[in-house]
Amino acid sequence: MLLRATSLSAGYGDVQALFGIDFAIDAGEVVALIGANGAGKSTFLKALTGLLPPRSGEIRLDDEDISRLDAADIVRRGVAMVPEGRRLFPSLTVEENLMMGALSRRRGAWGLKEVYALFPVLRERRRQPATALSGGQQQMVAIGRALMSNPRLLLCDELSLGLAPVMIREIYALMPTLLDRGMALLIVEQDVQLAMQVSTRVVCFQEGAVSLEGRSGELSREQITRAYFGV
Repeated sequence: MLLRATSLSAGYGDVQALFGIDFAIDAGEVVALIGANGAGKSTFLKALTGLLPPRSGEIRLDDEDISRLDAADIVRRGVAMVPEGRRLFPSLTVEENLMMGALSRRRGAWGLKEVYALFPVLRERRRQPATALSGGQQQMVAIGRALMSNPRLLLCDELSLGLAPVMIREIYALMPTLLDRGMALLIVEQDVQLAMQVSTRVVCFQEGAVSLEGRSGELSREQITRAYFGV
């Protein structure tokens, strides 16, 4: 087991967004996290990465409790996120944005050479401002920046949001390359059909709690609809 969350609760101010989440992911596994807007998916990723301190419960990476570590310490231990909306630094070039991911100084297989091999267009445009690129290319920068930290677990929040279908297919086609390097992937995805196609296991959130979990090829449309909408 690479990462396990047990009875995890979190929220913002007086609003509780997660209620006793139990979750686990193995090394080399692809888990898709689905659910309606406001179900708590992004909040869960923030809790896993130290951006939002849990109110209760525990998060363990390997056998270490990381529940109270800050985001920088969690990145150094091998958990990185591609955030929703990409969140690139507009004043920096493509290459400078990528190098921001290497500040954790974590050793591993990913460096500029490997990221450019994965995304050749970024090498061509490395001296340009990152925000001058197309939406799909900016998403490549965000993924590359996360890879530069050499994560064992990569969290991807809405990779397909706002992208053309051809770019979505191109980005998801790269997932096997990441798995070949021993990485585990947790993907938040609004497109349920796409989530089922790219994952080995699906977890559905509804109102901050797990409403369904199972192997991607074994869940029916009816099960997912009930878990997603609560009907």
